[in-house]
Amino acid sequence: MGFAALTMNQDLGLSQTAFGFGAGIFFIAYFIFEVPSNLLLERFGARKWIARIMLSWGILSGMMAFIPTIARVTGLGSEYSFYLLRVLLGAAEAGFFPGIIFYLTLWFPTEYRARIVGYFMAAIPLSTVIGAPISGALLYLHGGLGLAGWQWLFVIEALPAIILAGVVFFYLTDRPADAAWLAPDERAWLTERLALEQRQRQAVHDYTVMEALLNPRVLGLSLVYFGAVAANYGLGFFLPQIVKSFGLNVFVTTLVSATPYVVGTIGMGVVGPAFGPRDRAALPYRPPVVHRGRRHRDFHRTR
Repeated sequence: MGFAALTMNQDLGLSQTAFGFGAGIFFIAYFIFEVPSNLLLERFGARKWIARIMLSWGILSGMMAFIPTIARVTGLGSEYSFYLLRVLLGAAEAGFFPGIIFYLTLWFPTEYRARIVGYFMAAIPLSTVIGAPISGALLYLHGGLGLAGWQWLFVIEALPAIILAGVVFFYLTDRPADAAWLAPDERAWLTERLALEQRQRQAVHDYTVMEALLNPRVLGLSLVYFGAVAANYGLGFFLPQIVKSFGLNVFVTTLVSATPYVVGTIGMGVVGPAFGPRDRAALPYRPPVVHRGRRHRDFHRTR
């Protein structure tokens, strides 16, 4: 979005206010559908639900390229068509990030979990490091098949999500117990290790969905995460336009905009592994978790 805006805003006649509103309205839909999406992930299994998220996410992301056509067909105009697709994209993508975090807990024992999550988190800035110059190059495809460069950017960068949705659906394994590609002794060890950790949790109480959402620790962690996400997305959406205002061309703008993410990738690559053996001590609390038909909260206590 941030890189597409370098040329998209002018083509669609979007003001900075309209672009900012459209960028932000995505998160309203994401917020509304995030918890239901994760409950459905637990109900249907990670393989099916993550594949569904990626497929709908990829399709709607690609449709961003056709805002002018959608605006003409619906009569909404470019600005409101932009808003509409951003809301739909937020609903489609809701639950992906926390769903992946939940999925990792199904596979990695506590001792390794923070390190693995750290590697996953490092992929976020790394995707910008890799994607920024690619986005810059795609913006120069202006005029190909009658599409602007920013339209090519949305179409081409939507394809990996659509293709990988099929890979996830056919190859992702929901739980270690279902992993036919593990040797029997490896599958038994991992399944028992995770089951043992489950049995060692000391407190299990009835916990409604609303009580889980209003838990003070969940609210505290949500506040911290709110600050991190607001800063991160604000940077991602507007940094390319700020950098371009220095007088740089589009491609150099994308390279300069990727610089903070290079530092972030290195930092997260260093910090993540540092938690390794200390995961249990460093992460003594697991937020309340709500499963279909069962409500409980889990506290990890260090012994």
